[in-house]
Amino acid sequence: MRHIIVVGAGITGVTTAHSLLKRGHTVTLIEKHRYAGMETSFANGGQLSASNAEVWNSWGTILRGLRWMLRKDAPLLLNPWPSFHKYSWLAEFCFHIRHYRRNTIETTRLAIAARRHLYELARLENIDFDLVERGILHIYHDATALDRAVRSNALLREAGLDRFRVTPDEMREIEPTLNGRYAGGLYTPSDATGDIHKFTRGLAAACERKGAVFCFGRSVAAIHAASDGVIVRLSGEEAETITGEAVVICAGTASRHLATMLGDRINIYPVKGYSITVCLDDETSQQAAPTVSLLDEDAKIVTSRLGTDRFRVAGTAEFNGMNKDIRADRIEPLVRWSEKLFPSMATNRVVPWAGLRPMTPNMMPRVARGRRPGVFYNTGHGHLGWTLSAVTAELIAEQVNQSLLVGSYV
Repeated sequence: MRHIIVVGAGITGVTTAHSLLKRGHTVTLIEKHRYAGMETSFANGGQLSASNAEVWNSWGTILRGLRWMLRKDAPLLLNPWPSFHKYSWLAEFCFHIRHYRRNTIETTRLAIAARRHLYELARLENIDFDLVERGILHIYHDATALDRAVRSNALLREAGLDRFRVTPDEMREIEPTLNGRYAGGLYTPSDATGDIHKFTRGLAAACERKGAVFCFGRSVAAIHAASDGVIVRLSGEEAETITGEAVVICAGTASRHLATMLGDRINIYPVKGYSITVCLDDETSQQAAPTVSLLDEDAKIVTSRLGTDRFRVAGTAEFNGMNKDIRADRIEPLVRWSEKLFPSMATNRVVPWAGLRPMTPNMMPRVARGRRPGVFYNTGHGHLGWTLSAVTAELIAEQVNQSLLVGSYV
């Protein structure tokens, strides 16, 4: 039995802790907030979406981003203010366009494998997280966009995803509340939705029952890794330290800074996303809101139904550094979209939120060892943290386990 330190108690950190506990290790989690799941794991779009595994690295993404730069309500918004990190990240993003096909297939396969692990976790620990297994319907207003999506869908199907084209009439059979005219859609019956925050908190409680120690409200001031173990110094007036045989960095957008302390380069950029939670306070609204999860490819908006009385709508990608401000001009398009597609659903009580997705330039999570002994990373999942977390936790826990078994980190 070895002591492993996990930095970050979002969905990635908590699933990692559970996977390590399952392998017989003792675990301490360090989290700067008072509770688990308070950053990007708080109010995301809710989709467990292998169907959204296509990486963004394409010239089409670049061209659309340039066209949208002058629109405050654009699905993708780039603050042009100079920043070396931002523009160096974008340069690497362009470099990885050449790996679009390979990375899309690999991400899809990971997402498919993650389902089994996540459902098993929920069953094993008896976690209620408003799971809805009715698939995800991608909707297209424009025939050209639909044709382009059908071509890229071939990669997802090659990876083993059951995703197929549907007509406008079939779309309304899948989700009868859908309003408007469409060119068609793509439907993935095996995808699902759920409340990431409820799942993260439930799994954190399960980890605590299994003996994990949570250091809430504490940040990492310094980390030192050597052949004899890892020392983490916590922030605060007292120079408190935690020692362990290994550390796993699962700190989202903060992972880049922590990696620098450890002599590693983890190029993660914070890409802000927004969501609204529509409170379905009356029966009419509850009947008018969809139960099948949607992804509007033109607006880049996703939805999920969370229980009887909540409807989550999320979207946009904003390149604006570590800014977490909730902007009215970014929330308003989500409300307008909801009212247009579901006109009988009341939007008089809406809860806005913004979070920072930790994105790598190749859109792939970093699940690997660091340069120094006992250092591991499970971070950089971007918009697919909820979708991929259960499988990357297993992958990194196995890497840690094998390293400890052989007595070497190299």
